Amino acid sequence: MKYLSFTFHPTPCTETITDVLAGVLGEVGFESFVPSEKGLEAYIQQNFYEEATLQQALEDFPIPDVRIAYTYRKYEDRDWNEEWEKNFFQPIVIDGECVVHSTFHRDVPWAKYDIVINPQMAFGTGHHETTCLMMKELLHTNLEGKCVLDMGCGTSILAILARMRGADRCLAIDIDEWCVRNSQENIDLNHIDRIAVKQGDVSTLAEMGETFDVVLANINRNILLTDMQQYARCMKPGARLLMSGFYREDLPLIQAEIARCELTSFSFDEKNNWTIVTAGK
Repeated sequence: MKYLSFTFHPTPCTETITDVLAGVLGEVGFESFVPSEKGLEAYIQQNFYEEATLQQALEDFPIPDVRIAYTYRKYEDRDWNEEWEKNFFQPIVIDGECVVHSTFHRDVPWAKYDIVINPQMAFGTGHHETTCLMMKELLHTNLEGKCVLDMGCGTSILAILARMRGADRCLAIDIDEWCVRNSQENIDLNHIDRIAVKQGDVSTLAEMGETFDVVLANINRNILLTDMQQYARCMKPGARLLMSGFYREDLPLIQAEIARCELTSFSFDEKNNWTIVTAGK
């Protein structure tokens, strides 16, 4: 699998701007992001990259008066764990109850739930606001004996936490083959069973015909709006839907779609403008 590594240099360069830039890039196919003092590194599979699409996304950047230059280079498959170790991924403790770290870390803080993640190219270490928000919500959700769906699973960190919290079984789905492989590796690292990982998109749900007590979707606004109807169809009566991957200003659109799907919006939370919403059937 061949990847392109992009280095983006926004002017001005602030944490808010690089966070928004990561969200914009995620909507046009970029998979992983490494912030730096000068901007943002981002990775995309070579066969998914379209220059015109990227140019349009940067032209439509939602924060005014920001100029974004970039360079890129080609990469073959490589040791992405080494890249994360050198550049970004450090242990993180979420809500005082869950620690996320990798196999190369030492002196890891103790927490009730200890999750080992070797992220490779997949998004989802707990560092990004949306993953952190989803994990915090899972830590306060009754999952005992529940059947959980993790859509756009990435590293499957959410499914792993759900099983640690007592979920009976989980189904993790991602469109990317790399994420599916990485998910299985992370599940094995944590010695977790009863998590099935499948490659596919929302159509996979219709084909399987299963229903779930809890549905997790940490993706992006456009996919959530497009696929929410299918999420609702596979929810059992009384089921919960946790969604993140969008900004605070997108919440009215998400809540309107929740209503169209005949779901009830229960609560929302945010971190650095990234937002999570919980809905029920």
